[in-house]
Amino acid sequence: MLHELITHQKTSNTVKMLDIVAQTDVSGRHTDNTDRYLGIMLIKMVLDIVVLSFSSRKLSTSFLSMCSLSIVLADSVMVLLFSSLLFLGPERYLVSLCFILANASAIYEALPLPLMCLGLLDCCLEGTYLGKQSAFSKFLRHTALTLLVWILAVIWFSSVKSDSMKLDYREGLSVLVCEVRESTLINYFILGLFSAVGCTMLPFYSMIPKWVGEAKRISEAREERENQSSDLLFTSTDCTETKGIEENPPEETVYPRPPLWFSLILGFSLTWILYLVMSVVCISLSFGVPAYITVNLLWVECTNSFLTGVMFWANSNKQGPYSLPENVCPWPIYWHLSKGTRQQPFPAAVSNLSKEKSHTLLYV
Repeated sequence: MLHELITHQKTSNTVKMLDIVAQTDVSGRHTDNTDRYLGIMLIKMVLDIVVLSFSSRKLSTSFLSMCSLSIVLADSVMVLLFSSLLFLGPERYLVSLCFILANASAIYEALPLPLMCLGLLDCCLEGTYLGKQSAFSKFLRHTALTLLVWILAVIWFSSVKSDSMKLDYREGLSVLVCEVRESTLINYFILGLFSAVGCTMLPFYSMIPKWVGEAKRISEAREERENQSSDLLFTSTDCTETKGIEENPPEETVYPRPPLWFSLILGFSLTWILYLVMSVVCISLSFGVPAYITVNLLWVECTNSFLTGVMFWANSNKQGPYSLPENVCPWPIYWHLSKGTRQQPFPAAVSNLSKEKSHTLLYV
């Protein structure tokens, strides 16, 4: 195993583990693990790029979306370093594998706290003057804050123990290890989210299947109405047909509707339950995962969904279901699950589209 908890020590709220960078067996055969670390970082980088590509938000709309791009760039830098070390060899390269792993884990470990704090601040500013600035102004602000976070992380952990150590791992097998760090904040965050979701689900467990089915029906009805509205751009039907679509939302299924806070938790859990369960299993089984692996775009998007959901709940009565930018979680659907579809059946964009088409059809 590359990440062995040969010594699993906890000092000053920092969990440290030992990465095996090389090993020598009883016959004297030496095995270097640089290619394996390169493979791990390649897999992580590809997964992060996939998550980033599926995110529909623009870089200027969110601080955390800019941080997602910066993490992908940092992953590509690590892949470049591992590739150079693999092809040039440790004798001709400027730094060792242990130096890269130790410093990378320390820097990545320093990222979660400022990312969460500044991400929450960015959500709070969404409805203020700063949140209504131009896209270019937001882009500059988010870029500057992202650079500041990385600079602070590098400065804070500028002195890291990056010397490799030789240990007798098993009889006849000696290993060269490097001390790396684990992100305890991410572990606590995931355990807290999983526990909170589980505790809130228990009192409503009998109604959850019906509410999930109702949310699916609302989602399908919303997609159907949006498709009908967009089809009007290519037809010459009477404008009263558009009015009929707006005034006749789909019939609501009568269920005891969930409170808004639980409806939003349900939407969050259905989106992120697999990630939370897999993370909790790894933590429970003491699978030591260094910070340069756990700080990934899945965690960033999960955190962003959590923070956005909290702000959405706080402002839902004032701004309605379509006030926030696009997110992985379909918050408007779960707002309608709690409030009903007749209160605000159409997003503003679709309503405006229908109105513009109605005026256009008057001249056809």
